[in-house]
Amino acid sequence: AKYDAEGLGGIINIILKHSSVRGINGNLSLSAGTRTENGSFNVNARRGNFGIHAYAGGNIRLASATPSGSTRTSLDTLAKTTVLLDQDRSSRSDRHGMQGGIGFDWTLKKKNNFSGSFNYGSYGSSSNGTGNQSQTTSSLPAGTLVNESLISNESDHEYSSHNIDASLNYKRTFNKKDQELEFALRTSSDHSDIRSDNRQFILPKDSLFYGRNNTSAGNERETEFQVDYSQPFGEKIMLSAGGKINFRDISNHSDVLSLYPEMNDYYYDSSLSNQLTYHQQIYALYSEISLPVFSLFDMKIGARYERTELNPHFSNAQTEVATPGYNTWVPSAFFLRKINEDQSLKFSYSKRIRRPDYYDLNPFINTSDPKNISTGNPYLKPQIGNRYELSYSYDMNSVGYLMASAFYRTSNDDIQPYIVYYPELTIGDTTYSSVNMNTRQNIGLEKDAGLSLYGHIHVTQQFDFRTNVFLFQRHTINGLDKGLDANSFNYRLNMN
Repeated sequence: AKYDAEGLGGIINIILKHSSVRGINGNLSLSAGTRTENGSFNVNARRGNFGIHAYAGGNIRLASATPSGSTRTSLDTLAKTTVLLDQDRSSRSDRHGMQGGIGFDWTLKKKNNFSGSFNYGSYGSSSNGTGNQSQTTSSLPAGTLVNESLISNESDHEYSSHNIDASLNYKRTFNKKDQELEFALRTSSDHSDIRSDNRQFILPKDSLFYGRNNTSAGNERETEFQVDYSQPFGEKIMLSAGGKINFRDISNHSDVLSLYPEMNDYYYDSSLSNQLTYHQQIYALYSEISLPVFSLFDMKIGARYERTELNPHFSNAQTEVATPGYNTWVPSAFFLRKINEDQSLKFSYSKRIRRPDYYDLNPFINTSDPKNISTGNPYLKPQIGNRYELSYSYDMNSVGYLMASAFYRTSNDDIQPYIVYYPELTIGDTTYSSVNMNTRQNIGLEKDAGLSLYGHIHVTQQFDFRTNVFLFQRHTINGLDKGLDANSFNYRLNMN
């Protein structure tokens, strides 16, 4: 319950040991290859109760070409035609990134610890590609050719971003072991720029009939303040409580220029250009207690309450509808039964939430591939998950370690990609034919049930064997198209 309800996965809580290292130490790492170049440097210095660390690193992914192809068959029952679309493409891309930062920690009079950090990062990528597409329309049921078109596609794409993160923390300990009070302040800022061009020609590439130039700039700022308090009662009972306030502000504007073929010139396209502002506030409180239940098992139960307030504005949404805030109660329970010193059973339950991000919500219409158009959905609801897990672990000491886990997971209002085919689709002044419109929807209910097996065996002093088998059955109940449910069996195996 102490941690955010956001995220459908699990939580890894890494508790670092107190460092007794004094003086200065550092590390330099460089690597070179035909695909990727990497470099990093970090340094740590400590004297008495004060320590400081700094790091810098970067990587370059050299340009590489990637071929791809797809075939799509669409049936238009109203026009009694079938449309076959073949697309072959080759794209060349590269990317680069760097990050650096500095941090400190200071312990004052043993019971007061201050720490903080400041980090900067940047990332960039570019790609360009060419492709050919063949579209054949045939009548049904005879299969007579109605229409055929051959089109060449050229595209360029550039992306860049930079971000700044800062944090300041204070931790107060007391004479009683494990009694702690913590305050944390974190803030981050991210800016991104996107530019993309797309041009289409009728083969043999003598007629430019379609073009789009897109530029998009976005800013995201997030600030949160958190307080946590832990109070032990005796050796085996621990009560924890706290809260968090999170503010998130997003702004984005996208400008689109569309080709006017008759004039062989581009004009500002207001039907595709877009402005977005998105404000989100989350107020959270939690409490949890851990204690033994007689000599049967150890238990930790808790609850978290989160209030989410939203204030989005989408300039080209069809209608501007006020987005109501919502309350989320997040219970969690963990039960641990030690069979003996080496074997244990654990059962856990937790509720999770996934809020749609602004990439899911942004109604900007991406027409870089006129046959496969994508857009966001500003009316998505949050996805709610429930997680149940029963696990058995056996520590065989010098022989190795075994663990088996069975799980059952559900996701309500499951957010998934959702594709609708349109024989014709009009956006602004342009009518597109044979289009797949890809957006995001709360598709319905997803149920997963499965098993995870892990083993680590020390065969000899020089030879270890590790393996993991992960398999599960997925059942998706489609709430939008009744009866079109999906089932799949999934497995993954690795050995080391």
